[in-house]
Amino acid sequence: MSHDDVSGNLADLDDHALSAALAEMAGVALKRLRDRFGTDDPKGLRDAGDRLSHDLLMEGLRQARPADSVLSEEGRDDLKRLDAERVWIVDPLDGTREYSEPPRDDWAVHVALWQQGALVAGAVALPAKDVTIATPHARVSPSPVPPIPRIVVSRTRPPAEAERVAKAVGGVLVPMGSAGAKTMAVVMGIADAYVHSGGQYEWDSAAPVVVAEAAGLHCSRTDGSPLVYNQRDTLLPDLVVCRREFAESVLAALS
Repeated sequence: MSHDDVSGNLADLDDHALSAALAEMAGVALKRLRDRFGTDDPKGLRDAGDRLSHDLLMEGLRQARPADSVLSEEGRDDLKRLDAERVWIVDPLDGTREYSEPPRDDWAVHVALWQQGALVAGAVALPAKDVTIATPHARVSPSPVPPIPRIVVSRTRPPAEAERVAKAVGGVLVPMGSAGAKTMAVVMGIADAYVHSGGQYEWDSAAPVVVAEAAGLHCSRTDGSPLVYNQRDTLLPDLVVCRREFAESVLAALS
């Protein structure tokens, strides 16, 4: 890794700005890598992308916050994090399938900070869209509620629960890739709700959730209970993110 890969004095940034800088930096590198690979070797591109982004994020955090713990999808889980006051939860490349299918843009980089029991900062980069949304200034894009609520779901595994929600609110399902892309679609006013069940891990939702909460969206488990992070078991299988005016009806449909 060259010195230029991790640019600037990251240690001078606050946690919000550091989250955004790291996610954006990794996203730029991932775009360059995808341009070099093209479409000839999707698996090779996925593997190389995971490694590149993980290495960049780990080096950036090592430089900027050497005392903090890290939980990364692509790293070894050091359970010392359970006793740490500050833990970075990262997904170096969320939506690897979509990343390996250019020109798809529904993939993301997630960087979040958990501190003393709660998520406190984070960013989601959507590199192919040239968009990074970060705390604390995330806001739901103003747009009138459409006549037909749009519910984003996995493009490969749309849950039956989402179909129940769509029926209950008179909405339509919109398939999309990365969890970060789906959550940011709600933040950006492209969708109204995101419903997922059937398997995710902490790194899939930590950054999207802290950004969505900063934007004022409702975020919870599908039973309405809080999302809890930095657990020994990192499985966090279900999630609801939606505009607050839909929360009651969405949770009722899921109960």
